[in-house]
Amino acid sequence: MVLLHRRIYSVLMASMAIFLGAILIMYPEQAFQSSLRGLQIWWEVVFPALLPFFIVAEVMMSFGVVHFIGILLEPLMRPIFRVPGVGAFVMAVGWISGNPMGAKLTARLREQQLISREEGERLVSFTSTTGPLFIFGAVGVGFFQSTSVGLVLALAHYGSSILVGLLMRFHHRHAKPTPVNKEKSEFLLLRALKEMHRARVNDGRPLGKLLGEAVTSAVQTQLLIGGFIMMFSVLVHLINHIGLTTFLSDAVGQLFIWLGVSDQLSVPFLAGLFEITLGSQMVSSVPEHVPLVFQLMIISVFFGWNGLSIHAQTASLLSGTDIRYLPYLFARLLHGCLAGIITLIIWKPLQPLIKALPPDLPTMTSVIPSPLFSLFEFLQWFSVLTVLVWIGYIFASLRKKAMW
Repeated sequence: MVLLHRRIYSVLMASMAIFLGAILIMYPEQAFQSSLRGLQIWWEVVFPALLPFFIVAEVMMSFGVVHFIGILLEPLMRPIFRVPGVGAFVMAVGWISGNPMGAKLTARLREQQLISREEGERLVSFTSTTGPLFIFGAVGVGFFQSTSVGLVLALAHYGSSILVGLLMRFHHRHAKPTPVNKEKSEFLLLRALKEMHRARVNDGRPLGKLLGEAVTSAVQTQLLIGGFIMMFSVLVHLINHIGLTTFLSDAVGQLFIWLGVSDQLSVPFLAGLFEITLGSQMVSSVPEHVPLVFQLMIISVFFGWNGLSIHAQTASLLSGTDIRYLPYLFARLLHGCLAGIITLIIWKPLQPLIKALPPDLPTMTSVIPSPLFSLFEFLQWFSVLTVLVWIGYIFASLRKKAMW
């Protein structure tokens, strides 16, 4: 029986490859234009947005920052999400930078044996999120010309992500967790600093080599992401061009009518299942009589589902570990459904706030000004101090070598 299943799988994969090759040969111009569009999206948006995060995250892991955060947040992350404290680092960076950062960092933690397989499957389920830059910038301002729309989408997306994390904590609940550091005699912050220093010493790479390898790893991952974006851009365009989605769009349209949703959203819905950027742009272009709340609900489903393009990127990043894809797939289905439902629930209560906000509210400044505390002033001073400490560390290292 197993042999028969393998043969059927081989035939199906070969048939799919032949079909894709045939439509590429039949429609070379359309394939070229759609590939060029995918390349443009990757080069102008994805590459500059994600490359700094990839490099900095790799450097932070080498300097032991992950171990530092892990010790500090162990009492929070383990009882709530049933993952070690290092998961807080993946959660923060994944939420800030967006997909597929959560999957990449989860795979790195698994490679370093900082998390178990089951903990990695729980972690990647709620850290694979869409970044705020895409939600507020590309979709809110770019597609809908309103950051208040981005506010609704962000609340629904990140709120449902937390719910997914709480639900996925029951995934393999009897699996053995990673051991907890039992050193309770020292102050928590002091233990975290010692663990960070120990991790840095164990890494042992000089600064120049560390930066070079971080850049190399980041660029390789970006090339992988760019290839998937181009491939799925071609796939979506050619499937639409040959009319393969007509039957599916009719079926989805009937389902939407039964649910009380406009059938004008059926074609954008199918496109968004493959690639969320294309699907979100098509949703924003539907006729004006389609209620905005239904448009945002569909886009929230896209964000939670992630799109097959990101699914392929995640599966590729996790393939080097023993973390399985199926729990991630289940979590994406759950996230999409929860995000759509939450969007419908919060739409009316948020109307007074949305109307009070200006439509061109800057996304990178504070909504509520505070005379006592400015987040960006704090970040500026913190950045200056970090650079000074880094320069001092480099000069001290050079001086020490010169003395030797």
